[in-house]
Amino acid sequence: MRVLILGGGGREHALALGLAADPAVDHLIAAPGNPGIAAVAELRPVEITDPAAVAALAVEVQADLVVVGPEAPLVAGVADAVRAKGIACFGPSGAAARIEGSKAFAKDVMNAAGVPTARARAVVNPGSGVGAALVAQALDEFGAPYVVKDDGLAAGKGVVVTDDRSAALDHAASCDRVVVEEYLAGPEVSLFVVTDGETALPLLPAQDFKRIGDGDTGPNTGGMGAYAPLPWLPEGTVDEVMATVVHPTLAELRGRGAPFSGLLYVGLAITPQGPRVIEFNARFGDPETQVVLALLETPLAGLLHAAATGTLAGHPPLRWRSGAAVTVVVASAGYPATARSGDVITGAGRAGIIHAGTARRAADDALVSAGGRVLSGTGLGADLSTAREAAYALVAGIGLDGAQYRRDIAALAASNRLDTPQRI
Repeated sequence: MRVLILGGGGREHALALGLAADPAVDHLIAAPGNPGIAAVAELRPVEITDPAAVAALAVEVQADLVVVGPEAPLVAGVADAVRAKGIACFGPSGAAARIEGSKAFAKDVMNAAGVPTARARAVVNPGSGVGAALVAQALDEFGAPYVVKDDGLAAGKGVVVTDDRSAALDHAASCDRVVVEEYLAGPEVSLFVVTDGETALPLLPAQDFKRIGDGDTGPNTGGMGAYAPLPWLPEGTVDEVMATVVHPTLAELRGRGAPFSGLLYVGLAITPQGPRVIEFNARFGDPETQVVLALLETPLAGLLHAAATGTLAGHPPLRWRSGAAVTVVVASAGYPATARSGDVITGAGRAGIIHAGTARRAADDALVSAGGRVLSGTGLGADLSTAREAAYALVAGIGLDGAQYRRDIAALAASNRLDTPQRI
């Protein structure tokens, strides 16, 4: 099987490693890829949000399967263009990808499907006049902590959760359209679901860490670390989410003429009232992908191809490695406000190191930082404690001037200090 993977971040490196390990894959191409992906795939240049260019590349490389990593190409309709060439594509259509491309659309789908989620108000032109007044009214109705979400794509950084009403108003004013929500209290869970639009297979639940600082302090980021499995998650939670969230959502999208095929990311809060949806994404999450795929024994290409070709119902049950996985993200100086690039990186060639924002310097081919989240270290172990030790040992061996990373990834779960709220 010839596979083309689209993107060049940490998620795509983790996917590339999983695809390269599948015996069915005899050639792997990544566009545009990154220096880490280059170790297992042929790199090709392409403008990933240009549907015609991506489809032409898929034809040129004679791809049997295209895997779209990031959200922006999906919202742009890249999967539609690839499928129009008769090539299997893992990723939803542009119409179905609106589940991530518009928070207001996602809320409308959830409400129509009866999915348990937070109360919310969508507001256009929130920076002035009637829009600003409606935002203020919604903030007062839902109370603190205030949750304000940019309606469109924002690379994982369009959400503000704050007790500062002025900060919430300022964020709303900086957006063209926002969704103001009530805050959902409880630990968060990321559940990836592989689906062909009808059949849906859940992967292992994971938990990520959005804020830059230890103890969940500082601004939101694209994700500073993750771990799986979740020993504290109540038994039966995944089955409940599949029944009350995933299948109703897929049915609603089918009913709207936009069947969802690909990876449905369900972001959840485990509240005293049960699981509640915080958000949907239309692709694998980063950095949760690093830990979930590290534990998956089932060949990845076959799984994604089954979803892309509508044959997931006949796929064998998923197999998982025993033990746990932890990933710790190393970010550049200044991230997330003003990430610095161009710093030389050392120690990044070891197994378990996932590249995200890295590049090769033209002058001397040195590996340098090229983004906010630069690398991550993914450790495996018999339990979360040993997996944490392995991940932090990997991170400690990375040389990057001004590097920053959290020291508390999976710490509470590893020490059995993370409990779910009492169910009422």
